[in-house]
Amino acid sequence: AKHAWAILSLLVKRLREAWPNVKIIIRADSGFCRWRMLSWCEKHNVGYIIGVAKNSRLNAMAAPLMEEAKLRHEATGEKQRMFSDVQYAADTWDRKRRILVKAEYTEQGSNPRYVVTNLPGNPKKLYDETYCARGDMENRIKEQQLDLFSDRTSCTKWWANQFRMLLSSLAYLLLQTLRSIALKGTELAKAQCGTIRLKLLKIGAVIIRNTRRIVLHLSSSCPYQKIFRLAVRRLSTA
Repeated sequence: AKHAWAILSLLVKRLREAWPNVKIIIRADSGFCRWRMLSWCEKHNVGYIIGVAKNSRLNAMAAPLMEEAKLRHEATGEKQRMFSDVQYAADTWDRKRRILVKAEYTEQGSNPRYVVTNLPGNPKKLYDETYCARGDMENRIKEQQLDLFSDRTSCTKWWANQFRMLLSSLAYLLLQTLRSIALKGTELAKAQCGTIRLKLLKIGAVIIRNTRRIVLHLSSSCPYQKIFRLAVRRLSTA
């Protein structure tokens, strides 16, 4: 997280080369809530909505809202979620910034959440529709981690682990290209990488090799042979 702003700078520069007028918003968890990241975004017209770790000062500022949520829960017996915003600055920040406050109270007790942002709008709407709307991107991360084994970084050498990560990233790009080009319009067009690997690529075959060619004999009872043929045809003409 310490140097994430530098990586973000490279990404934003490249994106704006392709789309000069694109609106860019970074959403991140509290590990990336660093003063340098926030300051860089503000200077370069990049929106941000980033989690903030709980602390005693923020909890004290949110206490009145939290107490109201508690009273409502005691009156109704149902989970209560209330939203507001405050101006707050950590000791390492250069100035105060807008913090979205979610005061949630359930049977398990209080569950406050804090998010720093430079985006305008209603706190509840920003929290629910922008900050929490990250499920799909996390699915893409899980695809690479679980389906393409990017977490296999057990080597004692850093470069070896980095190389494994790069191979996993390249594999993801290949499968994403397969989805967008070869599987467009099929039932596997939005399938996850693991599903494509199991249903389309992990097929038993008999291999016959001679001096001039290699022939693969696939099972005639394969349930996805039509999609397989379509994918091969599209890739050969792409």
